Amino acid sequence: MGRVFGFVGLLLVLGVGMYIYKQQVVATSAPGGTTANPRMTIDTVGVKNDLIAIAGGERRHFASEGKYVDISELISNGDISMQKPSRGPFSYSSSVSDTGFTITATYSGDDPSAPRSMSIDQTMQISTQ
Repeated sequence: MGRVFGFVGLLLVLGVGMYIYKQQVVATSAPGGTTANPRMTIDTVGVKNDLIAIAGGERRHFASEGKYVDISELISNGDISMQKPSRGPFSYSSSVSDTGFTITATYSGDDPSAPRSMSIDQTMQISTQ
């Protein structure tokens, strides 16, 4: 009788383990719950990395020159390693003032699950719309 309870207990533990594993796979298949399209996930992560790099370039430029500048000037000065202000279906634009900046990535594709816009400012916080 003890072996039967042990076998049933083993099956129960295996069932619970498989359920937890399934929930983890579902939770990690769409990072951040943004999209299930692998290409869009890659583009979105790349855009976030680009925004951080551009913001870092703005901060370095401000530290050396005392002013924020447009993305095109960051590219031409070599402050950032980008060749053009875009990545796939995202294009970058900037808004600068004497006291801060905002870099915006705008999506122009047709994937409804893609974020329409992502931005970063001098606080280095990325926001998604």
